[in-house]
Amino acid sequence: MAEPLDPYDAHLTTPDMVILEMEAKDKADATTQLAGRLHAAGRISDLDGFLKNVNAREHQLATGLPGGVGLPHARSEFVSQTSIAVGIAKYGHALDFGAADGPATVILLIATPASSFSDHLEVLATLARSLSKESFRESLRRAYDAEVIAELINSSLVFFDH
Repeated sequence: MAEPLDPYDAHLTTPDMVILEMEAKDKADATTQLAGRLHAAGRISDLDGFLKNVNAREHQLATGLPGGVGLPHARSEFVSQTSIAVGIAKYGHALDFGAADGPATVILLIATPASSFSDHLEVLATLARSLSKESFRESLRRAYDAEVIAELINSSLVFFDH
């Protein structure tokens, strides 16, 4: 059974789910690397099954956001708790996630249990709101410390009632 999401204790990512200086051939490679971190952390039970869910979602609509952000995501039966893996692309290794303004240098893979539709939407909306701010995106890019990046992501996801 999926663990319910506590909006005031949002430990959706940890330093071991962050890849600094990520080098990937393309968005599928980046997603595979990030999903591997979620699998190693015990957040997803079947790596291949989860990647099929992410790829199916990716084929429906591009997941690139303005400002150099890739936001691949999926609800999946293979996810035990809502989680986010973060990749910060190595200089010169931006990846095309279909955003109109160009490739992504910050990639956030969101994994949500299949039964958690409202949590999935809440995490996406809250994260998109934070990522719309240039200062937040730059903080992620310049952190160079997995602990700091995890804290930035987690603190941005303490949901507000407004």
